[in-house]
Amino acid sequence: MATSQSPSPSLNLCAILSESKRIINAHSRHFLALSVLFLLPLSFSFTVFPTFHTLLSYHFPNNSQIFLSLSDSPDLPFISTRTLLLALSYALFVFLFSLCAAGSITYSVLHGFYGRPVKLLSAVRSVLSSFFPLLATSLIVQIIVFVISAVFALVFFLAISATRLLGYQIEYSSPYFLGFCAALGTALLLVLVYLQVNWTLVSVIVVAEKSWGLVSLRRSAGLIRGMRGTALSLFLFFGVFAAFLAWCSSFSVMVLDDVSDGWRKLEFVVQIVVTSTFLTVVLLYNVAANTVLYMYCKAVHGELASEIAEEFAAEYVCLPFDEEKVPHVVSVSCA
Repeated sequence: MATSQSPSPSLNLCAILSESKRIINAHSRHFLALSVLFLLPLSFSFTVFPTFHTLLSYHFPNNSQIFLSLSDSPDLPFISTRTLLLALSYALFVFLFSLCAAGSITYSVLHGFYGRPVKLLSAVRSVLSSFFPLLATSLIVQIIVFVISAVFALVFFLAISATRLLGYQIEYSSPYFLGFCAALGTALLLVLVYLQVNWTLVSVIVVAEKSWGLVSLRRSAGLIRGMRGTALSLFLFFGVFAAFLAWCSSFSVMVLDDVSDGWRKLEFVVQIVVTSTFLTVVLLYNVAANTVLYMYCKAVHGELASEIAEEFAAEYVCLPFDEEKVPHVVSVSCA
């Protein structure tokens, strides 16, 4: 790419977050509207779901059809049909809104990165073209994760069975058994994190390059090569924030000293609003940062210069990078 006289910025977590912030601030009302449409419902439902579960349990203590119930034998829990349908409905709601948010916000960040006009109607319309490719790709990812988890579960089952066939008695409280479980669980976690890092750019590739399925997975793994450390730092950064907010939302139940007037308590309402707002911001910046990382990965692999040349074929090759949208030349360094 063309370089400016100023020192080249390093491609790290701070650089990606800074560029994401610049794009979002430059079109603050646009991203606010998208957040209200797609991210706020996700954040609010995620925040209030534990409390909603508790309230229903308190109001209907004898109704086993509301949530998780126990059969006559206390050792055999079962899930009622209504509970299963409710859980599936909630999962479907989260899944659909997540795809819509990923498609529209990624589309907008891409346009903002190139300095193109960012319009709300165009962003919402982009969901129509990216929804089904994102859906198919997400299903393929879930199938792969399920197969890998099933393989680890099979290894665990075979190890237990082989130990019993050899005549050994398994003590489930034994440190050896607990250590084996911890080692197997850690191995599974590392494999899933490795896949998550390699597939960080999948949703962006589906939206930007109109590819989907295994093609987008391979494309993401190839494009992220050389930037896995940055992708891992992004994953951990937003993962820690999301986990902290999830932990905070669990404390909303503790505010309910009296169920009858729990919803009226100012402390409870403020906690729900603050947690939902912060979670919305985290989700917005997560999608934006992944999109910016995609552009930086393309720059590292030498793919962005030609796109900029095509984008500004009749003009001076540059990108608007400052708050006032005054163009200056992009410079990227792998340092």
